[in-house]
Amino acid sequence: MDGAVALVTGASRGIGAATARRLAGEGAAVALVARRRDHLRRLAEDITRRDGRARVVEADITEPEQAYQAVQETREKLGRLDILVNNAGVMLLGTALHTTIEEWDRMVSLNVSALLHVTHAAVPHLIDAAATSPRQVADIVNVSSTAGRVARPSSSVYNLTKFGLNGFTEALRQELLVERVRVSVVGPGTVQTELLDHLGEAARTAALRQVGGIEPLQAADIADAIGYIVTRERRVAVNEMLVRPGDQTW
Repeated sequence: MDGAVALVTGASRGIGAATARRLAGEGAAVALVARRRDHLRRLAEDITRRDGRARVVEADITEPEQAYQAVQETREKLGRLDILVNNAGVMLLGTALHTTIEEWDRMVSLNVSALLHVTHAAVPHLIDAAATSPRQVADIVNVSSTAGRVARPSSSVYNLTKFGLNGFTEALRQELLVERVRVSVVGPGTVQTELLDHLGEAARTAALRQVGGIEPLQAADIADAIGYIVTRERRVAVNEMLVRPGDQTW
């Protein structure tokens, strides 16, 4: 990955931060994109201490202009763009009767619209990277969920965003394969992250009850999957990877 540049959204914590560390460890320069500058700054310092390269890009990618500027800043400051990891997302659980429309809109805005904003801005640069880089390939990796395969009560709109993400990824894969831009989706099962922190007390209790008895994955486990995908030889395209804890049934 020496000489490659990656952009990771939702990089301030969890899977995004772990992925940034992994890609930097492989030799890529990493643009860290999120809203929490203090978290990004600490992560960048940690990567730099390990002899990696990272740039903080504070942005609210639900805003199209900020998403575009995040991609442009990556190109201008790091020189190119070879890998896009669309990781930013939020899970807000609740039934249709008891969930606010604001919570639904928030999930659609971050899980879907923000991903589309960044991807649309990045695609021309990824095509250029595939044509001009020594790797002769570029990558988009979208982080989905087992919720993109299994629907459950209280997660209807979260399911909507992740089922939709899977379909978008497959169509985009077919569009871009002639350009040597690989498009992949990673579907994590239960992961020990801050995802449940956004829930109200009742929803959090119910979610914790559902995953009780499961030893969750760590963020680094998903980062390993992403690292594997983007370090394959040009002839290899890992289109989809489902990563569950060993004792998760759904």
